[in-house]
Amino acid sequence: MENILKIGLAQIAPIWLNRELTIKKIGDYINDAANQDTDLVIFGEALLPGYPFWLDKMNGSSFDSKIQKEIHAHYMNQSVCIEEGHLNDLCDLAKEREIAIYLGTVERPMDRGGHSLYCSMIYINKTGEIKSVHRKLMPTYEERLSWSPGDGNGLTTHKLPPFTVGGLNCWENWMPLARAAMYAQGEDLHVSIWPGNRRNTEKLIPVIAQESRSYVVGVSGLFRSTDIPDDFPYAEEMRKETNNSLANGGSCVAAPDGTWLIEPIVDREELIITEIDHQKVREERQNFDPSGHYSRPDVLSLNVNKERQSVLR
Repeated sequence: MENILKIGLAQIAPIWLNRELTIKKIGDYINDAANQDTDLVIFGEALLPGYPFWLDKMNGSSFDSKIQKEIHAHYMNQSVCIEEGHLNDLCDLAKEREIAIYLGTVERPMDRGGHSLYCSMIYINKTGEIKSVHRKLMPTYEERLSWSPGDGNGLTTHKLPPFTVGGLNCWENWMPLARAAMYAQGEDLHVSIWPGNRRNTEKLIPVIAQESRSYVVGVSGLFRSTDIPDDFPYAEEMRKETNNSLANGGSCVAAPDGTWLIEPIVDREELIITEIDHQKVREERQNFDPSGHYSRPDVLSLNVNKERQSVLR
């Protein structure tokens, strides 16, 4: 069993824009995964406290809009500030249950003044330590109306024997150089997290697996019109603009040869458990290794700036 890692894909909806209740729900799924002897459990992009679906549905680009300002302030109030201890309970749970976690958050970091939001993918190890906070390099399209551009500080991998795990947020997985940065750090288990929708994962995940000769995991969230809470500003207006489901999941796993280990699963909350075998990575690296024997660093190389951005030096 030394080649085997058990992973869990938590395809769930948040208690939308309620940090406290969403943390409780995440904790329940962590416990469920730990009860099944899972080594790593993964949650979708921006799950805590939720994805900004109103931007597309409620004229998010309207400048100086009272509606958009009120909603954004509400979003900020429910966002994650690591420095204020918002993730302490989840870190304690990871340590207690000896399970690693990848978690998609909307972060409000104090090192950028404490008033701007970042789409951050956070890795918590089995001893409950936050080992990386990867702020999405480029928010996608309307996301830029809510989230700020991140930096390369979190472009890093982690040892989770027998694998080396790393991850990217959503459309960062389309960025060839971001993927290459992860491959070059020994990644052989690639985690991609998404707000939801099968269309994002069904074509790309097998391609990344073939390119990297790694296991590639896609974990997505869910969101339906019934997930809009009454305390959301302009909740009725949002419900009128929402057609039932805005995120249908699509969580999946591809093997290092690009075949499906788990095909995309849609329209249901589920903790998806599977085992992956590191021996399969070694077999596929025999004929192609993107940062090893099939690379030409004398011809092609990549510079990565891992410095955490700040306005103060």
